[in-house]
Amino acid sequence: MANIASGSVGPDAPAQVEKIFADHGVDAHVCAPEKDDLTNCLRAAVDAAPDLLVILAGDGTARAAAELCGPTGPVLAPLAGGTMNMLPHAIYGERPWQDALTIALAQGEERMLSGGEVEGHKFLVAGIFGSPALWAPAREAARHGKTKLAFLRARRAAKRAFSGRLRYMLDQGPREKAEALTIMCPLASRALSEDEPVLECAALDLSGAMDAFRLGFHALTGDWRDDPNVVVETCRVARIWAADGIPAILDGESVRLKSLTEVTYRPDLVRVLAIPKDL
Repeated sequence: MANIASGSVGPDAPAQVEKIFADHGVDAHVCAPEKDDLTNCLRAAVDAAPDLLVILAGDGTARAAAELCGPTGPVLAPLAGGTMNMLPHAIYGERPWQDALTIALAQGEERMLSGGEVEGHKFLVAGIFGSPALWAPAREAARHGKTKLAFLRARRAAKRAFSGRLRYMLDQGPREKAEALTIMCPLASRALSEDEPVLECAALDLSGAMDAFRLGFHALTGDWRDDPNVVVETCRVARIWAADGIPAILDGESVRLKSLTEVTYRPDLVRVLAIPKDL
């Protein structure tokens, strides 16, 4: 499925996908739905139970596809067709989607991915919990060229950013406080191997609105875990609470969580067609 209205996907993308499959002797059915029909098309594709479901779209569609496929559904190949492309880049590296698909079809290997789950939402790369997630609506408006709306949302985020800290507890550890909590899955963590049955958690005490802005706009980078003020631990369950609902970004997409929530490690979220790690 190709979302031609998404980030880096053009109108000729469906034809390119068909050609790449044809070059490998595979007859593929390519769907390029209208924006309002994305969900229906995705559900129909999963229900058809193909051997491989290729998604060329943004982060939200990639995460939705992973949730629908689950551990027993079609093998998933999420290609970089959005702005941040967190899941595709974690699986295939920062290479053009055409190259990623070509290599995957020629040398791909099925791999089960673990990750996190919170209130029924799955994530396979990273979650940001707390004030930086408030900047996600401004990021989305800026991405679509809505400058005035982006400014208004950024101003609102700045006013709310430091109104309350998070409380959290990792596994059976002590209760702690932080401005924000980031949770990295084994797929993306530099500190974990992919088969370690835990999540990497970093508690962040941000120095000001600019730090929250950067993290909310650009998701996670290694810079945050290198900071001496960042406490990094591992866990299987993270309990998080705040005075009001908790803003969060899961694999690049914003969600609003309850004031008391629980993030849990899941060993088998979805099967993907990955490529050899040495490529």
